[in-house]
Amino acid sequence: MDASRFKDAPVLEVISLASTGASPLLAGISGSPSVAIGVPALVAMLVASFLCGSVPFALLLGRLRGIDIRTVGSGNIGATNLGRALGRRWGVACFVLDAFKGAAPVAAFGLWRGIWGIPLADAPSSATTEWLAVAVAAILGHVFSPWVGFRGGKGVATGFGALVALWPLLTWPLLGALLAWAILLAATRLMAVASIVAACAPPAVLLIQSLQADRPAAATPLLVATLIIAALVMIRHRSNLARILAGTEPRIGTPDPESERGPDAGRNPPPNR
Repeated sequence: MDASRFKDAPVLEVISLASTGASPLLAGISGSPSVAIGVPALVAMLVASFLCGSVPFALLLGRLRGIDIRTVGSGNIGATNLGRALGRRWGVACFVLDAFKGAAPVAAFGLWRGIWGIPLADAPSSATTEWLAVAVAAILGHVFSPWVGFRGGKGVATGFGALVALWPLLTWPLLGALLAWAILLAATRLMAVASIVAACAPPAVLLIQSLQADRPAAATPLLVATLIIAALVMIRHRSNLARILAGTEPRIGTPDPESERGPDAGRNPPPNR
């Protein structure tokens, strides 16, 4: 790059010339989805996403009110259990925070790679796969949080935030998931049923879309990622499924018998397992 081009040039023009001349270097770092970022950079992004998703907001919010959420109700470190223990406002606050910690690293990576907002048909498959891996890493961070002995929440709120941030790749599948969640929750008042069906809706919608598309293989990374997320949600809800079959799963709007342990419930940490 010729430095004489900058002589007596206005500041904005200098910035423009410098960014143009440096674009081959920056293309491998950010803003160019067609260029691979390299394994070390991708691993660093995956670790950062995992750590972001691992923040146990339900535990932290519970401690603000003097309880250990792991010893209350179902013991799950998530928005539903926190809402049953402390009230709906706390549950909603936890859901928003958990969704945000899933969305933040995914949106940041999408913007950094220059893929955010690009339709699937126009997005390079390698960048799309990297983006999906970052989303799954955030959800895994929530489900297997290292700050609580790798025993985290069930991944619904964090998964929702991560998938929302994958805009516009999963817009229609997510709308289908929201519709399924709302219908099932209203019909059954069982959060576990609504969450499991909502988690299974995106891969189902993607499968239908791929069968009707001109390039069905383009949706394969999305289908695989959403199937992994749905499997995680289902596995994490196995205790809920057992209680549903036994008829003991508490419904929304009714007290959880397990949470009624007297005034000292949740005040002590859980025993070592």
